[in-house]
Amino acid sequence: MAATMSSPVCSGNGKTRRFERNNGQPGNPFSHRVPGQKIAIIPSFTLESGIEMRNVPVAYMSWGKLSVGGSNAMIVCHALSGSADISDWWGPLLGPGKAFDTDTFFVICMNSLGSPYGTASPVTVKNGNLADGWYGADFPSTTIRDDVRIHQLILDDLGVNQVAAVIGGSMGGMLTLEWAYFGKDYVRCIVPVATASHQSAWGIGWGEAQRHAIYSDARYKDGRYSFHDPPVAGLEAARMAALLTYRSRDSLESRFGRDKSSKNAEAANRDEKSLEMPIQSNGNTDEKSLHQLNGNHKRKEQSPNNGMCVPVQNFFHESRSAFPPKDSSFAAQSYLRYQAKKFSNRFDSNCYIALTHKLDSHDLSRGRADTIPEALSMIQQPTLVLGIRSDGLYTLSEQEQIARCVPNAKLREIMSHDGHDAFLIESHQLNWLIIGFLFDNLGDIMQTPVID
Repeated sequence: MAATMSSPVCSGNGKTRRFERNNGQPGNPFSHRVPGQKIAIIPSFTLESGIEMRNVPVAYMSWGKLSVGGSNAMIVCHALSGSADISDWWGPLLGPGKAFDTDTFFVICMNSLGSPYGTASPVTVKNGNLADGWYGADFPSTTIRDDVRIHQLILDDLGVNQVAAVIGGSMGGMLTLEWAYFGKDYVRCIVPVATASHQSAWGIGWGEAQRHAIYSDARYKDGRYSFHDPPVAGLEAARMAALLTYRSRDSLESRFGRDKSSKNAEAANRDEKSLEMPIQSNGNTDEKSLHQLNGNHKRKEQSPNNGMCVPVQNFFHESRSAFPPKDSSFAAQSYLRYQAKKFSNRFDSNCYIALTHKLDSHDLSRGRADTIPEALSMIQQPTLVLGIRSDGLYTLSEQEQIARCVPNAKLREIMSHDGHDAFLIESHQLNWLIIGFLFDNLGDIMQTPVID
């Protein structure tokens, strides 16, 4: 059964919306863990690769109100493992008087293609048709440019005529830079944080190592695993490798050293709750749709090429660890294991693979210019580039290049020894740096900040 159409509704400025809206997503066990989001269905979308997708879901959340002229939108772009719920990962920046001022801006975050949290991905059904089953390993390759193009369709549908600012960190910073190419008359200013103009060989290498951790898990089965028996060990190993790129040597040393007790690890894991998206479950999984989906694939369940099709009672894999029962010797080990296990309970391996491939494809100069500096020189908007000296993944030198080559850019440093994750940790610094920049460039719509 194809997705059903709902009646057209009006956007905040009275414009009739063209796209169907859903609050749930049959068959996807992850989208229901982000309560309050809306899912728009794009009837047809052609990827940069030329592949056409049909009935494409795009999840988003918004805060504040769109102005009558549709000119006060602020786009916030999430990182690789994030969802459309800004409050889960950049909460301290969201609210009245803060960087993402909900009294001033219509703040919106849209979920990227390939993410498990509502937008089309390996865990959504093919072309919106329950009878076709999940995409799984057959999900097509998508790019950062695909994300901004499909997200722009959502903005159009909501009645947004101009974007006041685009802000994002890490992968979200890549989207932020791509948004600039819509032009300064559409996007007024941008704030890329701890990101890159192109994925470096260093980043590509780390992504490949993480993917191979998943491929090496016998349960991966070329991506045709079932939800109740996913490649947990591989995904957890990939996450541990990623975590080491998100922090710095000094950060881990100061936090754990050679401590063999679990106290430091437990304290660190409590601290991580503000950084890891605490994906919630509101218990609203559409069991009727799941029964229908699995019923349509009853005969196919025996086929190794349809491993995604499982009985409803086994739809979610049991919470288990890929690690041996022996206690870890060091606090640093306990920290990595805890974080990896938590991640494997809220993320999908095929989605992880799809998103890391998306990162690898990122290159602002592709089809645009002969060199990265030339591509950056085409960005016309006022730009605040935020970098972290201790970031070993997207280095300060990469931020310096962006700021040097974008004509109207300035670089500010986030002071931290915590590495790449400082863009999530140092919320107080980010608040004031971003607010100051917005006052300088959007003074016509900014209000007085009231940060505690």
